[in-house]
Amino acid sequence: MAAYQMNFNQDFTSLSVLSASGLRLFSIAGQDKVEEIFAKDNTEQIRIVERLFNSSLVVLVTAQKPNCLKMLHFKKKQDICNCFYPSEILCVRMNRQRLIVCLAESIHIHDIRDMKILHSIENIAPNELGLCALSLNSHLAFPISQTSGELRIFNANKLRTGMTIKAHDTPLSALNFSPSGSLLATASERGTVIRVFCVKNGQRVQEFRRGVKRCVRIASLVFAAGGDFLCASSNTETVHVFKIDTRAVETAELKAIAEVAAKSESNAKEANADTKTVPTTAEEASSSPPSSSGSWGGMLSKAVSSLLLPSQVSDVLAQDRAFATVVLAQPGLKHICALTRLQKELRLLIACEDGFLYIHEFNAERGGVCKQLAVHDLRGALEGVIELQLSESVLKTSKPGAPTGALPQQSMTLLKSCAASVLIENPEPVPDNSYAGILKGEQADAMSDSAKFRKLCDAIDTPTKLYDERQFPPVAIAAQD
Repeated sequence: MAAYQMNFNQDFTSLSVLSASGLRLFSIAGQDKVEEIFAKDNTEQIRIVERLFNSSLVVLVTAQKPNCLKMLHFKKKQDICNCFYPSEILCVRMNRQRLIVCLAESIHIHDIRDMKILHSIENIAPNELGLCALSLNSHLAFPISQTSGELRIFNANKLRTGMTIKAHDTPLSALNFSPSGSLLATASERGTVIRVFCVKNGQRVQEFRRGVKRCVRIASLVFAAGGDFLCASSNTETVHVFKIDTRAVETAELKAIAEVAAKSESNAKEANADTKTVPTTAEEASSSPPSSSGSWGGMLSKAVSSLLLPSQVSDVLAQDRAFATVVLAQPGLKHICALTRLQKELRLLIACEDGFLYIHEFNAERGGVCKQLAVHDLRGALEGVIELQLSESVLKTSKPGAPTGALPQQSMTLLKSCAASVLIENPEPVPDNSYAGILKGEQADAMSDSAKFRKLCDAIDTPTKLYDERQFPPVAIAAQD
């Protein structure tokens, strides 16, 4: 593991810092407001950390139990549940509806409200990097080839397989969705070209050339909170920010609508052909339906194709220069990026494995070289914060002679998927010494699933605010499919 493993949450309001000494969570409220909110020692050798937005839910994967996902309510110092998988967990992704666990040859989809497993994608091409991306509206993208950059999109809400996109000739090294879920950015092992695709029809919207002379590994590929910029970092000395062409995006979306309309019309014609005879006279022929070229779908397709001239298309698909750049002080280190608003100002955040967070200004009108505004040292000792000790109920309740980590039957739920099984272990019920609890007696153990559900809901819910300081005027935020 790197000296410091850095990871932003989904809306860039929080940053986790993982080192050999421990885990620390920081809240990012402004360029001068980076505050530590949680810490834990690293006796269990934590290797994966994910926090759900600004909530109290944190999931961990340790080196001691690489196939176990631990769910925590870190503010209340409570374990929620442990989930065991057939093999090592390589990646975890979350949004407000779904939790995705990626293994080398399978992906498991959970309902995040109760951790019930909804679907398992089995027998995928070996994905040793655990590469996958989850959008806020639950589109899931993952590679399906070890020899090319082919990927598949899966609707994790409706549990339906979507389209396949051949994004690159060489295997993928990075992919990410825009906040709206309408765009998907990809990069290959070479790292010289970054491509953006329309999720609705798989059309390539833009292509950015990061470099020509050398191949690099893309460390971070992330859209801005507004979806209008794309930031990429690698093991070179430069971070690139590319501008998304809104006209090209609109064109791709119109084309997707036209394709759907044309397909619907074609299906309708096939249905009508089964009930009508072929016209034999000129009069009958004149009353037949118009050809597809004169149909609504055909006309819309022509209108879409005429929006961009060939020269404009070539300009859109070959962007040779970045809109903005940052020159790093230490090339060769892993840098994770975020482009978001801090106190209503657009800022470029760069978290480095050296343990520092760098904050730069970003001019959305002019671009250019981004000026550094602040640096935060996140390597400090664990002091003055909450420390959470994970429950060892698994070891305490296992029978004598049973293997380490054996699960007690009364606190375990077995959920079978296509070819593998996932074990979900609930923590030991907290003793209820109330009068009602005494009357219930042994029945209290049967409430463990309900207790887990309540803890999950409590951890997931983000504290309500009168307004979000990054938005003005205040607007209501609702989850969308």
